[in-house]
Amino acid sequence: MNDTVNSLNTTFDEADCLADKATVEAALDRMARAITERFSELDPVVYAVMNGGLVLAGSLLPRLPFPLELAYLHATRYGNALKGHALDWRVPPTHPPEGRHVLVLDDILDEGLTLAAIVDTLRAQGAASVSSAVLVHKCHDRKAYPGMRADFCGLDIEDRFLFGYGMDYKGYWRNAPGIFAVKGH
Repeated sequence: MNDTVNSLNTTFDEADCLADKATVEAALDRMARAITERFSELDPVVYAVMNGGLVLAGSLLPRLPFPLELAYLHATRYGNALKGHALDWRVPPTHPPEGRHVLVLDDILDEGLTLAAIVDTLRAQGAASVSSAVLVHKCHDRKAYPGMRADFCGLDIEDRFLFGYGMDYKGYWRNAPGIFAVKGH
């Protein structure tokens, strides 16, 4: 095994599990019920925010029993870093939002700068409405604006460096079967 794999395995082995797979799955079920209630008659377009929103989209969409169109976009402030930087639009929205009810799926609402910019962009492009859904709301007071929350949220989690279910640690462990916090972060 190379040093990178050893280091990544150590990070996983030492991490604290903050929400196990069963807890996450129950949160996804709750989110799906609320999203269905809101969107089932609206013919929405759902944008998965790459890369973090990919796992949420794959886990959540089969729980939504109504027609929808799936699209994606890729905007990030993190890349593979542990701290955010300027917003980088890697792929603009792949489906025009004009006149459509939009749901944006992302892994986490941390400070919310990326999600706020995405929502603002979709509104500026003429979406009839824009809602957001995140698996994790990180609990702290450093949001893009006071009281910021996604319209649909699975779990409120403490302010630590998280990975799993789409959230990464240095580009890895998006596939971890739960929500984990890096030891010491």
